[in-house]
Amino acid sequence: MTAAPSGPAFSVHDIPFSTCGSWFGMSPVVAEKTYAEDLHLVSHQNGMHAVLRLVPLDTTTGDRADTGPHATPSLLSWVGADGRVDLAYESPDTVRLRGDGLGLHISAAAATLTPFSGTYFYPEPGTGAYVFTSYETGRRYRVTVLSGTVTEASGTQSLGSAARGVTIGAEAGAVWEVAVEEYETARRPYTSSASFGQVVDAAHGAFASFVDTVAPWRSSRTSAAELAAYVLWSATVRPRGFVTRPAVLMSKHWMDKVWSWDHCFNALALAPGSPRLALDQFSLPFDHQDETGALPDSVTHSEILYNFVKPPIHGWALRHLRRRLQEPLGEAELTEVYDRLARWTDFWLTMRRAPGAALPHYQHGNDSGWDNATTFDPERVIVSADLAAFLILQLRELAVLAAELGLLDDTHRWTRTADATQAALLDELWTGDRFVARSAHSGATWTSSSLLDLMPVVLGEHLPEHIGDALAERIEAHLTAHGLATELPTSPHYLDDGYWRGPIWAPSTVLIEDGLRRAGHDRLADQISARFRALCETSGFAENFDALTGAGLRDRAYTWTASSYLLLAEAHELRRAEAAEAAEAVG
Repeated sequence: MTAAPSGPAFSVHDIPFSTCGSWFGMSPVVAEKTYAEDLHLVSHQNGMHAVLRLVPLDTTTGDRADTGPHATPSLLSWVGADGRVDLAYESPDTVRLRGDGLGLHISAAAATLTPFSGTYFYPEPGTGAYVFTSYETGRRYRVTVLSGTVTEASGTQSLGSAARGVTIGAEAGAVWEVAVEEYETARRPYTSSASFGQVVDAAHGAFASFVDTVAPWRSSRTSAAELAAYVLWSATVRPRGFVTRPAVLMSKHWMDKVWSWDHCFNALALAPGSPRLALDQFSLPFDHQDETGALPDSVTHSEILYNFVKPPIHGWALRHLRRRLQEPLGEAELTEVYDRLARWTDFWLTMRRAPGAALPHYQHGNDSGWDNATTFDPERVIVSADLAAFLILQLRELAVLAAELGLLDDTHRWTRTADATQAALLDELWTGDRFVARSAHSGATWTSSSLLDLMPVVLGEHLPEHIGDALAERIEAHLTAHGLATELPTSPHYLDDGYWRGPIWAPSTVLIEDGLRRAGHDRLADQISARFRALCETSGFAENFDALTGAGLRDRAYTWTASSYLLLAEAHELRRAEAAEAAEAVG
């Protein structure tokens, strides 16, 4: 029987088993924070929907077999005392399953079929295949037996409540094999010349090639690099619906969207090895800019949300992205990026500055990406220092781009606006020892114990030294044994699982680490990097982490966390190599 190939093993309770390009995965996570007893085929077209339940069976009793799922990037296995079932992706829309000593029951996850919901099940005339068609995903799922037999098919053509499914088995000593396909309306009968072993080998080769491109620097010192690459690779989907390009979803759990700041971290991690995919990640939200230049809050298969925005970190991200690309952008690409970034910047300057105001405002914590940070406790419509800092970096990047494109008037305009915005930031929000937030209505100011108040450190080399030093001192107070707590642990508002009111997050870690390093605070930046890398190596790639225990929280397969690990690990390895070379040269 097939043996699992080499590759990082992982728990499917934390990370779905999927492949690059696929819109579905195999997971027990069937809804937000909801875990089923069995693994399901979970699709992310038209939302997150558990479509099929997969249950290995004891061939003697017909009962659920006692198995434990095991996963590597190319093979998912249910292993029991009497046999095993293996699953591998043949293509993004087709999986192959093979069983030895165990049977398998594939059934509709929805128990009831109504005129507008559920899954209809029928035998396909003339082919021997069985088809599930789902109202929720709008797709069909065909089961074709390649070897072995269908021992039972129940609920075919049934309406209303019924148990719908098919059971596959084989005679003692024989193996069975099936293919399961996801498609739209119709497809020719399934055929394949590849053996199951060849399918597994091809999947293994595809992932190995990917990890070699995005993490060629990995070593035994970066023990989570391959798994981080798998999280990115497996969360990538093909263009479908509103997803106009190959896209890395935030997760193939319930956070199955592209948010308009999360994408920047995935783009940066992919840039050196997969530049086209990286540029697709950076560009996707810009494909949906509205007439004011605003980016959507999020994009997914069947939904674009504009009710909030996300912070303008894109100038910061583009500066790093261009540095990390192996080849410079061509003139046409550079012009398109410049025009889109200019429109996004103009949105903040025109639509988000009150009449006579020098600084822009958020309308809700969601606009900042720090949804419930304590900075927003007094009011939600606020002028905050982090927003001004991001905008200043974006303005300065636009000035650089304009100069490269020979747009000298634009260069001067963006530079003047950046200087004026920075002067206003320091004049209006810096008190002498810290930044304050201000009501966009009354002008009242306040401080909080949120790490968000310290985010202007992203200005790095643009900060006056005394301000950089003051920010670094306050940032260090947020540093726990595991990383940067988003709320001071001594704050009365600190919550272990409080979203942005305590837990450690990847984007704040990367942004602050970078700002500190550019401001000359390498020691603190090194500590932050080391602790976050160790956190991921111990606790995986959760959406966020308990700042005091390091436990992973919320969605456990978050791509911007994996990308942030890759960014910090790569930079550390490069610094280490440079230091070794320097020492050797001196010696």
